[in-house]
Amino acid sequence: MTPESRYYFSQRLKMHYLVWGDESKPPLLLVHGTRDHARSWDRTAEALSDRYCVYAPDLRGHGDSQWSIGGDYSIIDYALDIHALGEAIGRAPYTIIGHSLGGGVTLQYAGAFPEKVSKVVTIEGLGGLGWASGVRRPAHVRMRQWVESMRKLEQRRLRSYEDIDTATERMMEANRHLSPELARHLTVEGVKPADDGGVTWKFDNFTHAGSPYEFNMEDARDLWNQIRCPLLIIWGEESWGVRNGDLDLSAFHDYRYEKVAKAGHWVHHDQFDVFIGLVNGFLAE
Repeated sequence: MTPESRYYFSQRLKMHYLVWGDESKPPLLLVHGTRDHARSWDRTAEALSDRYCVYAPDLRGHGDSQWSIGGDYSIIDYALDIHALGEAIGRAPYTIIGHSLGGGVTLQYAGAFPEKVSKVVTIEGLGGLGWASGVRRPAHVRMRQWVESMRKLEQRRLRSYEDIDTATERMMEANRHLSPELARHLTVEGVKPADDGGVTWKFDNFTHAGSPYEFNMEDARDLWNQIRCPLLIIWGEESWGVRNGDLDLSAFHDYRYEKVAKAGHWVHHDQFDVFIGLVNGFLAE
């Protein structure tokens, strides 16, 4: 199944998204993680498009969406983009599945606009965003480190690879659970021609940037507490991400979590059949 490409605007950026299926069916959004892209969801979209019309955006600075001039890539910018997408589609409330950064962005959106979300699945989407450490650096330290890191990013260039095969090897190094076929698909959809004749990743280097204004757990819990829709939290047992036991989830109301064996951070790639089984059961409730 080949998705349809569409565009919308958020904060003056031209944003790209994909559509699978019949728009007379209920809407479902798929939100990818950092330095990923919308085509990462192909298998998930195809598995759900018999019951839903599936929409998958490329986050700003990713895939075929425009890069943010100045390098604004905070979680609140991404949440704004998802809200703008929802308005452009005009079919709220939405079921949303988000991975990693996309899961965190989804929870921000659902907490700010709970009436626009009917169900949420977050895959490895509660940690890795500075929420769980509990240690806040002094403001002057954060500001200085952020300024210095941004200046370094100005000098950084995206790495170029000789060809698709070489880039695919790098993809498999990042996730040893990937099959060669899936790794190649993710690579083909995630690269663009480089100036030297090779290929380079589509994402903007400035997506590595952080923020001097840390999003703390107090703010996270306030947003989480506003979410009233059912929530499924999925974790990979072999992931480097934050474990459920490391977080206080009491701010959530109607939630459950599932740990998936033999899966790392990319649960929906590593154990697709288990993942889609959990999602199907949750959505059918």
